[in-house]
Amino acid sequence: MKAEITLTYEAVIEAEAVASAVSPDNVKVPPGLFVRTTRRKNKVFTQIECETRLQTLIATIDDLLACVSIAEKAFSAVKP
Repeated sequence: MKAEITLTYEAVIEAEAVASAVSPDNVKVPPGLFVRTTRRKNKVFTQIECETRLQTLIATIDDLLACVSIAEKAFSAVKP
């Protein structure tokens, strides 16, 4: 199973903040799961591949979006 999530931001710095916030998720994942987040200009792309259960894929997407939400709230709080 595969999923790709694309997020678009107004500014490159916002996309950079979100990509950096979720990038640690790229490092250590359970066997059978692959997560990769990249940024191009003002867009953040996350590819997820799951060779195990559908529930694992759904939980991974849920965790990713929760981290994205926290990062977005953080940069919204510091905007002038």
